[in-house]
Amino acid sequence: MVALENVSRRFPMDHQFVSALDDISLSLGAGEFVAAAGPSGSGKSTLLHLIGCIDQPTSGSIRIDDVETRRLSPAQLSELRRRKIGFVFQTFNLIPVFTAFENVEYPLLLQRVPPRERRERTREALESVGLGPRAGHRPDLLSGGERQRVAVARAIVHRPALVLADEPTANLDTTNATQLIDLMRALNRQLGVTFLFATHDPRLLDRADRVIRLCDGRIVTDGAKETTHENVSFARL
Repeated sequence: MVALENVSRRFPMDHQFVSALDDISLSLGAGEFVAAAGPSGSGKSTLLHLIGCIDQPTSGSIRIDDVETRRLSPAQLSELRRRKIGFVFQTFNLIPVFTAFENVEYPLLLQRVPPRERRERTREALESVGLGPRAGHRPDLLSGGERQRVAVARAIVHRPALVLADEPTANLDTTNATQLIDLMRALNRQLGVTFLFATHDPRLLDRADRVIRLCDGRIVTDGAKETTHENVSFARL
């Protein structure tokens, strides 16, 4: 589903170039639940930004569903993100003046989904994360755990094949972090969505099927174990 071949990303700094990622090659299959781990500055977030088409590699190839992303125009990259990729950020990135319902609905507005279908899918996405009764609340009236669950609902409402999560449990206490991990694991198993996390949270690393460990922009280990996933239709969301 996702394939990186000899990918590097370098940034200019003090009249020289610094490598955030250096000659990375990996692939992600459909339905995987994968963690990218490593210390700060190891390249985890850069990896997610490249796979999510938020950034482009300095060299190498990234293919999503066999489409070479470097050959796409900015408009085509934006369309790819809207159709195939969901994002969950450490700081939630919710629109503060929107209710939970409106935040989750927003990706469907961008896709011009008809109003009736849009409302139904938004309602079902919020119910799937246990927030149906909180749909009318703005982010400032929600707890940290609830805000992150709204972010997960927003990430899955457009039925992406891939969800990228950057330190999703970093701002949550143990109870909320555990609930969030259980929720994402259930969505992975029930809907077959591929999840890739950037994290150093041992609670999340313990639940991953595969851990890709990075250091200084390189993969140092990539450990996978066999797992099975339930085949449940996307019609649920």
